[in-house]
Amino acid sequence: MNLAELKSFVEQKWDNDLLPRLVEYVKVPAKSPAFDAHWRAHGHLQRVVQDAYGWARTQAIAGLTLQIVRIGDRTPCLFFDVPATGGRGCDRTVLFYGHLDKQPEMSGWREGFGPWTPVIEDGKLYGRGAADDGYAIYAALTAIAALDAQGIPRPRCVGIIETCEESGSFDLPAYLEMLAPRFGDVALVVGLDSGCGDYERLWVTTSLRGLIGGTLTVEILREGVHSGYASGLVPSSFRIARRLLDRIDDAESGRVHDPAFHAQIPAERLQQARRAGAILGDAVWRAFPWAASCHGPHGHAMPTTTDPVEGILARTWQPALSITGADGLPPLQSAGNVLRPKTALKLSLRLPPTVDAQRALQRLQELLERDPPYGAHVRFEPEWAASGWNAPATAPWLARAIEDASRAAFGREAACIGEGGTIPFIGMLAARFPQAQFLITGVLGPQSNAHGPNEFLHISYAKRLTAAVAAILPAVS
Repeated sequence: MNLAELKSFVEQKWDNDLLPRLVEYVKVPAKSPAFDAHWRAHGHLQRVVQDAYGWARTQAIAGLTLQIVRIGDRTPCLFFDVPATGGRGCDRTVLFYGHLDKQPEMSGWREGFGPWTPVIEDGKLYGRGAADDGYAIYAALTAIAALDAQGIPRPRCVGIIETCEESGSFDLPAYLEMLAPRFGDVALVVGLDSGCGDYERLWVTTSLRGLIGGTLTVEILREGVHSGYASGLVPSSFRIARRLLDRIDDAESGRVHDPAFHAQIPAERLQQARRAGAILGDAVWRAFPWAASCHGPHGHAMPTTTDPVEGILARTWQPALSITGADGLPPLQSAGNVLRPKTALKLSLRLPPTVDAQRALQRLQELLERDPPYGAHVRFEPEWAASGWNAPATAPWLARAIEDASRAAFGREAACIGEGGTIPFIGMLAARFPQAQFLITGVLGPQSNAHGPNEFLHISYAKRLTAAVAAILPAVS
């Protein structure tokens, strides 16, 4: 393999083809079904799938077959199949995964920027979805094409690109079942929907946290009453909710109490966290947009810990509760002196990778609903439960390939790290292909702000990641 030629091919492809395509992709408000109840009528998901299909058809990859797959009223998927080259058999395959649906708009974008307004600035493409992870289908086929341009033998490659990932991939199991006979014997799963600790090396995701959540509602009155007349005698629904949340975590430290939400951290993951912490240092916590503060020693608000290893483990192997929404609270400008009848809070509880989400959800509901303070009407409505994922032991051939690819594409050693988010499809694929190896990686690095305002794709990193993936494929036997 001529590495210089490989990187040149990828670089030119990104500059002349992929980047313009992704600029157009950012413009399409292809929100995931959870955020667009009328996605069928709007047609945005269909459009991004059709655009990717149209582009893929023009690629100089011998034997490439493509299909837009639909099951009833489910969100559409794109499936591709590329035969092996160099005399390799087509039974053993590499399965690529990506998605084209997007998170909603979110407020707080810089002036002149926006979710559907692509802006290229300082080597970054700003806008919703390009990094998470609309680039995946384009990078995957470019990696394959880069090898074929040199005649490098590689395995058969198949890919599934869905449009429901940001809604929890609820349509994916049906497509996996339908397409299973066409996948072959999957030796390696390549998922391009994860993150990176910095933009200097190839990062491999080794674990993902699980997620449970729902809505906690506390009702103490049938209607609001004058706070001067009732407060002190009628307990506040918000205070009751606060007491219930104290059953889950410590308000001072944020530590989740119940052992049902905790798991032992494997020794290998501890070792990887130490190495990643040594690489990243203070960047582990400095990566976030802290509010200005005159009290913090660094002039801004501070994290729960400034130790990089503890920080990595806190966001990848520890449970954590977040309140992501509220109801029953009037806007400030219309908030009168009224004791409100009820408070509703949206709860999101991240779980360690090896905790069973369904059991944890049952425990969460039990803790919140038992023995309600003051006899209030308390109910917790579960809304989602997704278990996390802990990667299987990495095969020696893949470990060598990852290290060699990182040095070839980035000039630095590779690194491993857990991610704090939840990607349900990985658990689905792991269950379906228990003997497969996994290469889970992505371009979501520091400040890339997936799901939030000013989300961006780091263009240079995406190019080098594409080259690294290409360099790994020939190692699959």
